[in-house]
Amino acid sequence: MPELSPELDIAAGFFAAGFYGLAFALQLRRLRGGGNTRPLILGCGFAAVLAHAVSAWGIVREPGGYHFGITQISTLIALAISVLVLGSSLRKPLDNLFLGLFPLAIATILLSLMIGSSFPTTSLDPASGGHVLLSVLAYGFLSIAALQAMFLSWQNHQLKHGHAGGLLARLPPLQDMEAFLLELLWAGEILLSLAIISGVFFIDDAWGMDGIIHKSFFTALAWLLFAVLLWGHHRLGWRGTTMIRGTLTGFVLLVVGFYGSKFVLEYVLG
Repeated sequence: MPELSPELDIAAGFFAAGFYGLAFALQLRRLRGGGNTRPLILGCGFAAVLAHAVSAWGIVREPGGYHFGITQISTLIALAISVLVLGSSLRKPLDNLFLGLFPLAIATILLSLMIGSSFPTTSLDPASGGHVLLSVLAYGFLSIAALQAMFLSWQNHQLKHGHAGGLLARLPPLQDMEAFLLELLWAGEILLSLAIISGVFFIDDAWGMDGIIHKSFFTALAWLLFAVLLWGHHRLGWRGTTMIRGTLTGFVLLVVGFYGSKFVLEYVLG
């Protein structure tokens, strides 16, 4: 795909943000009883994703390689999350996730358009390109899992306090919400495992990269926590609050490891 002009990047970014915003407003109205506008919501969502992809490519791709600063990688991860959720929503009732996803996508797009970075460009060979793809997908699935855990926590709280109507009545059953969280954790853990393996064995001088020790430490902790959660669910029947808290804790470890090291490299030492 060729490099795009800055004007096209900006136009595509604002187009995507606008359609994400429209889809969010329609979804909020629908959950409040505003009729069946789901086809229109999905149409706006997919239009936003296409424009988001154009904007993300233009921001990440540079003459010297690929720019993976904080805002650039964030809009890529948000794009991956949007694609995964919208695609999965065609066969699963995931519309509640739109309320968290679309504002996140808007924020990352606008930040990527407004905030630059001194982080150097990276040239990608097939091995490093595969590692980046696996990492983005892993973060995407685990971000969706964290978002799902937040909705599940709210749903649990509402049911315990006897609030069964309103928005709660339009969400999928609690058992289905928990089952989907488990699917997301399995997918995210498998992809994170593959990303770690590809980074260790296929990236030249991986351990010599700046910030890699900090990132690897927290990534390993998150991987271990997700592994324990999945084992505990399978062997000990863990569910509910334990799965929710474990998922959110593991996600925080990933964020601290990934964004913590990049923030220091870009904005403190850069």
